[in-house]
Amino acid sequence: MGEPGKASVAPAKVGVIGTGFIGTGLFYSLDRTPDLHYQLGLTRRDPQTVGSVDPERLTDSIARLIDECDVIVECSGDTVYATPLIRQALTAGIPVVTMNSELQVTSGSFLQQFGYLTEGEGDQPGSIAALRRDVVAMGFSPIVYGNVKGFLNPTPTQPEMEKWAALQGISLGQVTSFTDGTKVHVEQVVVANGLGASLAPGGLVGGHTVYDGFKEGAIALAEIADRAGIVMSDFLMASNNPSPGRDRPAPGVFIVATMPDERQRPSLKYYKLGEGPYYVFERPYHLCHFELAKTIRAVVDGDEPLLNNSAHPRYGVSAVAKRDLAAGHVITRGIGGFDLRGEGVAIADDTDHVPIALLTGARLRRSISAGETLRFDDVDLPENEAVEAWLSTLKAVSTSSPEMVAGTPVL
Repeated sequence: MGEPGKASVAPAKVGVIGTGFIGTGLFYSLDRTPDLHYQLGLTRRDPQTVGSVDPERLTDSIARLIDECDVIVECSGDTVYATPLIRQALTAGIPVVTMNSELQVTSGSFLQQFGYLTEGEGDQPGSIAALRRDVVAMGFSPIVYGNVKGFLNPTPTQPEMEKWAALQGISLGQVTSFTDGTKVHVEQVVVANGLGASLAPGGLVGGHTVYDGFKEGAIALAEIADRAGIVMSDFLMASNNPSPGRDRPAPGVFIVATMPDERQRPSLKYYKLGEGPYYVFERPYHLCHFELAKTIRAVVDGDEPLLNNSAHPRYGVSAVAKRDLAAGHVITRGIGGFDLRGEGVAIADDTDHVPIALLTGARLRRSISAGETLRFDDVDLPENEAVEAWLSTLKAVSTSSPEMVAGTPVL
């Protein structure tokens, strides 16, 4: 029974696109939230084979999902698959929360014109945005929006990744994209676009130096940002074996900020934040589906989007060959494969780069050497709405930045 004098409110009906690690975890989480109900999940699999979700609460119909749900969470991890589905939902007036930064950085700027689209708290970009909200509310000025990376190998082998996928209980594609750096580049590009920050000149710098301690590394990034005169989106590689007395970072997010009011410095020293001028705020976890309910509730309550890729993004994620690739080669998988890795780039500097999320199923028109960035002239791309979304975004960005028009690809 509800509290005396209070009318009971029906729980919001949540639809979920995806039945992988995040989607099934969200099913369990929503089982314990009286104000949110897992109404229906959209899957490409036979519902009887999913196992962790009741088959009667699964469907292969996006129309049914839209018709029965108040809000939709997209966590398929597949940009090409999800782009048209999200467009349909937004066009029908259903707000969408994503746990798919790859989609945000490729299709998100195009999709948000159709309705309410936000990244969810729990994945690093959403967690950084949530931490920013708190830091700014206290009067601080962020100078670094940071992600923590525990390991980086730009060219992992398939046997290595199969081993770690089995140990971690996640997919081969996920563990590969985490290891080769693609995921962190995608995430920090979304953060830069969505929070009005910049990448360091020449791209993300976090993978070039391993710092002995977490705070030492965070402040080093702040000094780079200060010298460049920017608010910087980047990541931190810290030692797994720090010297005695040094701190090893947790797999979360952080912000380095300054305090414009000099009168507050004694108080901040008293509160053990140090001498300044840089103050490090750490959120030592990001719990993905466990935290999604916070964003879903914010959507239901009518709050502004937590984070999206912005209508006019400044950065994208290019595809760099991990190995020599022959003409005619078909790329089995863009993100999370063994042909390519992603790197954040300024769109104005490289309008002809192909976003890595678009390259699954692409055929090479010419041979590509290891280390080369793929251009639109290098590949035949499958026709899909995600490609159209990116080209539409480029056109919108070119219109606002005339110097980019000459380099915009036309397929």
